[in-house]
Amino acid sequence: MSRQGLYNVLEDLTGAGLIRRIEPAGSPTRYELRVGDNNHHLVCRQCGLIEDVHCATGVAPCLEPVGRTGFAIEKAEITWWGLCVRCRREAPQ
Repeated sequence: MSRQGLYNVLEDLTGAGLIRRIEPAGSPTRYELRVGDNNHHLVCRQCGLIEDVHCATGVAPCLEPVGRTGFAIEKAEITWWGLCVRCRREAPQ
Protein backbone atom coordinates (compact mmCIF):
# COMPACT_ATOMS: atom_id res chain seq x y z
CA MET A 1 0.00 0.00 0.00
CA SER A 2 1.28 3.45 -0.82
CA ARG A 3 1.66 6.17 1.79
CA GLN A 4 -1.11 8.18 0.10
CA GLY A 5 -3.35 5.11 0.12
CA LEU A 6 -2.79 4.72 3.85
CA TYR A 7 -3.65 8.39 4.49
CA ASN A 8 -6.81 7.99 2.39
CA VAL A 9 -7.88 4.98 4.48
CA LEU A 10 -7.17 6.86 7.74
CA GLU A 11 -9.21 9.82 6.49
CA ASP A 12 -12.10 7.53 5.52
CA LEU A 13 -12.02 5.76 8.91
CA THR A 14 -11.98 9.15 10.66
CA GLY A 15 -14.90 10.39 8.55
CA ALA A 16 -16.87 7.24 9.37
CA GLY A 17 -16.28 7.81 13.10
CA LEU A 18 -14.32 4.57 13.54
CA ILE A 19 -11.09 6.27 14.64
CA ARG A 20 -10.22 9.71 16.02
CA ARG A 21 -7.44 11.98 14.75
CA ILE A 22 -5.47 13.94 17.33
CA GLU A 23 -2.97 16.64 16.36
CA PRO A 24 -0.98 17.95 19.32
CA ALA A 25 0.88 21.13 18.36
CA GLY A 26 4.41 20.36 17.19
CA SER A 27 3.71 16.61 17.01
CA PRO A 28 2.78 14.40 14.09
CA THR A 29 -0.87 13.53 13.60
CA ARG A 30 -1.90 10.46 15.55
CA TYR A 31 -4.96 8.25 15.46
CA GLU A 32 -6.74 6.45 18.28
CA LEU A 33 -9.53 3.93 18.51
CA ARG A 34 -11.37 5.75 21.33
CA VAL A 35 -14.28 7.49 19.68
CA GLY A 36 -17.23 6.89 22.03
CA ASP A 37 -16.43 9.50 24.64
CA ASN A 38 -14.95 12.95 25.05
CA ASN A 39 -11.47 12.08 26.34
CA HIS A 40 -8.62 14.56 26.48
CA HIS A 41 -4.82 14.19 26.47
CA LEU A 42 -1.64 14.78 28.45
CA VAL A 43 1.45 15.40 26.28
CA CYS A 44 5.04 15.34 27.52
CA ARG A 45 6.83 18.26 25.89
CA GLN A 46 10.19 16.51 26.22
CA CYS A 47 9.65 12.93 24.95
CA GLY A 48 6.25 13.32 23.22
CA LEU A 49 4.44 10.68 25.30
CA ILE A 50 0.66 11.06 24.99
CA GLU A 51 -1.76 9.71 27.60
CA ASP A 52 -5.55 9.76 27.68
CA VAL A 53 -7.42 11.74 30.32
CA HIS A 54 -10.84 10.19 30.78
CA CYS A 55 -14.02 12.23 30.79
CA ALA A 56 -17.55 11.24 31.67
CA THR A 57 -18.89 8.98 28.91
CA GLY A 58 -21.84 10.47 27.09
CA VAL A 59 -21.19 14.01 28.26
CA ALA A 60 -19.99 16.34 25.52
CA PRO A 61 -18.48 18.78 26.02
CA CYS A 62 -16.84 18.40 29.43
CA LEU A 63 -16.35 22.16 29.72
CA GLU A 64 -18.56 25.11 28.89
CA PRO A 65 -17.00 28.25 27.40
CA VAL A 66 -17.47 31.48 29.32
CA GLY A 67 -19.81 33.99 27.72
CA ARG A 68 -22.17 33.71 24.81
CA THR A 69 -20.48 32.52 21.66
CA GLY A 70 -23.42 31.70 19.42
CA PHE A 71 -21.84 28.29 18.78
CA ALA A 72 -23.68 25.00 19.19
CA ILE A 73 -20.86 23.21 21.04
CA GLU A 74 -20.47 19.55 20.08
CA LYS A 75 -17.25 18.56 21.82
CA ALA A 76 -14.22 19.93 23.64
CA GLU A 77 -10.61 18.90 23.08
CA ILE A 78 -8.24 19.70 25.90
CA THR A 79 -4.49 19.06 25.83
CA TRP A 80 -2.36 19.50 28.93
CA TRP A 81 1.39 19.92 28.29
CA GLY A 82 4.12 19.13 30.79
CA LEU A 83 6.75 16.55 31.67
CA CYS A 84 5.93 12.88 32.17
CA VAL A 85 7.16 10.97 35.23
CA ARG A 86 10.18 9.52 33.38
CA CYS A 87 11.32 12.90 31.99
CA ARG A 88 10.87 14.57 35.38
CA ARG A 89 12.99 11.84 36.98
CA GLU A 90 15.71 12.26 34.35
CA ALA A 91 15.74 16.08 34.54
CA PRO A 92 18.67 17.64 36.41
CA GLN A 93 17.67 18.77 39.89
